[in-house]
Amino acid sequence: MALIKSVRNFTPTIGKDTYLADNATIIGDVVIGDGCSIWFCTVLRGDVNSIRIGNGVNIQDGSVLHTLYQKSVVEIEDDVSVGHNVTIHGAKICKGALIGMGAVVLDHAVIGEGAIIAAGSVVLSGAQIEPGSIYAGVPAKFVKKVDPEQSKEINQKIANNYHFYASWYKQ
Repeated sequence: MALIKSVRNFTPTIGKDTYLADNATIIGDVVIGDGCSIWFCTVLRGDVNSIRIGNGVNIQDGSVLHTLYQKSVVEIEDDVSVGHNVTIHGAKICKGALIGMGAVVLDHAVIGEGAIIAAGSVVLSGAQIEPGSIYAGVPAKFVKKVDPEQSKEINQKIANNYHFYASWYKQ
């Protein structure tokens, strides 16, 4: 069973049909929407500020979400996929975005709708990532625009796959 821990009078809220892996850790001021999946060794640490996660979001194994005390929050909109071992610190991830494995997204960055952050990239504090684009590297730089329908299809397929995978663990 996942570790769900209250801190500073905040207790995490978990939406319906959301899968939490046995060793996921959800702490404090965290709200998770419906139909999400939070995978093994993932930590959502809402002890110093809020973490808000929309519907249909998957946060894959080993990822860590945290914030700055009284200075930043994490906001993840609907149908976002967060790859394995990602760090998101006080950033906003807009609807349908994909954050590749091992990426780091720092405080006050905004990842636009349907954007793709390549694996291993570092999105610097305050960066504004264009919707429907691919960014890669350290620091992350614009690579190219992607067809919005193609991006939506790819990112939605990944989100749907993780919803399907989560169903295996609920049986």
